Amino acid sequence: MAACAGLKPVSVVEWPTEQTDLTDTLYTLYTDVSRASESVSAVEGYADIWLRSSERKEHLYSAIQLERSKDMRLIVSTALLGWPVADILFRPDTLFVHDLVNNTLLVGSNNPGNLDKILGVKTRYAFLSDLLAGVIAAEEPRQAIRDVRTGSGSISFAVESGDGTKVLLVNQLKKIIEGVRFFDSSGRMRAEVHFMEYTPCVSEGESLELPRRIEVITFDPFQAGRKQELIIAYDERICNPAGLDIQYSVPKKARVVELDKVMRLPWM
Repeated sequence: MAACAGLKPVSVVEWPTEQTDLTDTLYTLYTDVSRASESVSAVEGYADIWLRSSERKEHLYSAIQLERSKDMRLIVSTALLGWPVADILFRPDTLFVHDLVNNTLLVGSNNPGNLDKILGVKTRYAFLSDLLAGVIAAEEPRQAIRDVRTGSGSISFAVESGDGTKVLLVNQLKKIIEGVRFFDSSGRMRAEVHFMEYTPCVSEGESLELPRRIEVITFDPFQAGRKQELIIAYDERICNPAGLDIQYSVPKKARVVELDKVMRLPWM
């Protein structure tokens, strides 16, 4: 379904190692980047998408419409020829994937297992929505910050979040988030994200700085060394577009496959 030529490798990012105290100045930096993540509620644009795992290597092109943690629609084409191959609607609780090549409609719950079946990346939907928007929610209070490190012009904040810890990599000069690491309650790293190539994105007459390139590496907690990579590179994008209307027509004559009842898709 997709060309794998020109697959992009993920970047190697240096993380701070020198432990330091959480001063008022550093906490102000943390709150500044937290507020920046709240300024983006929706995105509409076009992007190249690369998927890489031990089973899949694909390069796709997609039109993207999304409201963070709400509805999102992707119209996916082959990068080589530009032919549409899938029309996907994500809702917070359900998802629909119209495989245009096989005229098959995949329907199921919007959960990490089903996202893994169709995207090759096992993740929660709110996380995926934030990634495609180019932001990460940072809502935790000061007392949740457990560790602060510095080095090479960056600051990292280790924050207790949900059932684990997330570590924010912040560029101290530009006041932007350049990376995030997620660890489970046992201290195992589950995912690493890189936000790169920040560019202006106009919203209501104001210019926001958002990453054009977003890299995601997810790690299998049960198989050491097994990982999946996702890269999104926007060609063009509008932030908080006025009157965003996400429409989706469920095909009536397509063969239906219930994602919740299959372990994996037969053509994957």
